[in-house]
Amino acid sequence: MSRLIEVHLTVLALLVGAGTTPGAQIPDYPPRAPVAPEILARGKTLYEVHCAFCHGADARGGTGGGPNLLRSQLVLTDKKGELIGEVVRNGRPGTPMVAIALSASQVSDIADYVHSFPVGGYDISRQVPPSIVVGDAKAGEATFQSKCSSCHSAARDLRGIATRVSDARQLQDMWLMPSAAGRAGGLANVSPAKAAVTLPSGQKVEGRLVRIDDFIVTLMPADGMARSFRRSGDSPKVDITDPLRPHRELLPKYTDKEIHDITAYLVTLK
Repeated sequence: MSRLIEVHLTVLALLVGAGTTPGAQIPDYPPRAPVAPEILARGKTLYEVHCAFCHGADARGGTGGGPNLLRSQLVLTDKKGELIGEVVRNGRPGTPMVAIALSASQVSDIADYVHSFPVGGYDISRQVPPSIVVGDAKAGEATFQSKCSSCHSAARDLRGIATRVSDARQLQDMWLMPSAAGRAGGLANVSPAKAAVTLPSGQKVEGRLVRIDDFIVTLMPADGMARSFRRSGDSPKVDITDPLRPHRELLPKYTDKEIHDITAYLVTLK
């Protein structure tokens, strides 16, 4: 195995939790020292606003497409947010993980909160509320008009949206992160992200974006034969067209209240 591939696999293992570095001895779930209740309260609030939609209320993976954080080697190795912060602040191109502008102390609070989760599955974060429709529909309509109406309309693409989903939770997942929640009966007929790779020779390869990270980009051209290219900095040049980019960019900007209010408004569109 080449050194490049070894490094690639090691980084993937840390970022995605897909495995461990060969020979590394990392505890399945290292013990953590208890932290002050006010730190957990701050971390819980930040997590619910910025993380729960993709990683789930219990950090075990959510419908927003985020991985299980309790099995991630990066999270297990992290102590006070020093590793988590790198991913939070920079995001992961080609995935639902967008960059989130949080301070080091805020990331530390989130890390302490996630580290406090018991493994057994009996923690309070797994208690699902009877209904998530707790917002103000009128306020949600105003927020919708200011943040969403440039692309969506209650009279056109969202007409009857509340009747096309099974429940309010699915509806909330759908508008927050439609790429992961599924498009059946969704907000719009959104095309998948596409990428164009321009090689040093000038040759251009285009297709549906399968994955991209700091080391590799994989496309699915029209002929159905996946193509992968190694990346080194800005070479080869990769141009990405993602129709859902506005959703990804808005996700970390919503307040908790705005999310509840918009969901309460969308529920009325029957």
